Amino acid sequence: MGHLFNAFKPLLSDFLSTIVLIVFLSATDNLVLSVSAAMATAVIQIAVEKWRGRPISIMQWASFALVIVLGSMSIATHSAVFAMLKPTIANAAIGCVMLVPNWQGRYLPTIVRDNVSSTSLVVWGYVWSAQQFALAAVNLFVALELGQKVWLEYTAFVPITISLALFLVQYAWLRLTVRRNIRARMAAQPA
Repeated sequence: MGHLFNAFKPLLSDFLSTIVLIVFLSATDNLVLSVSAAMATAVIQIAVEKWRGRPISIMQWASFALVIVLGSMSIATHSAVFAMLKPTIANAAIGCVMLVPNWQGRYLPTIVRDNVSSTSLVVWGYVWSAQQFALAAVNLFVALELGQKVWLEYTAFVPITISLALFLVQYAWLRLTVRRNIRARMAAQPA
């Protein structure tokens, strides 16, 4: 179970400022407080990574910039729309990054890289990319056409549920594939 949680942590980290925004906006209906809390969360995440001496990836910096810029625009205009568009921009950007073949390589343990074909891993990367583009498009529609209340409900459940479901499907598939390939290799060895 620990491997599953460790593999899922980056996804949770990516959603944290959005989760904070959703929780505060749902609980208080105070845009300035909610956006400020999301911005503070993003600042704290970067500060913690720096304090731990960990490198901050380009995607983390990009997400941080989006939270700060769009959050500031939401506060300045007193419109949640800018903050609501952050997932669209982030998902589209992540989808573009995921078009690079084998982007998952750095996240996968050696046992997976050694026992699953590179073609399969590239296909899984494209599946994730397609999911990100779909989430971006749906978020844009919900944010612009259905309003803040529906966006809060949608964002609180749909993206994380879809991402978690895809993650679990891929995780299960990878485990089965690794086991099958190791057993096949062991069976093929002379006794």
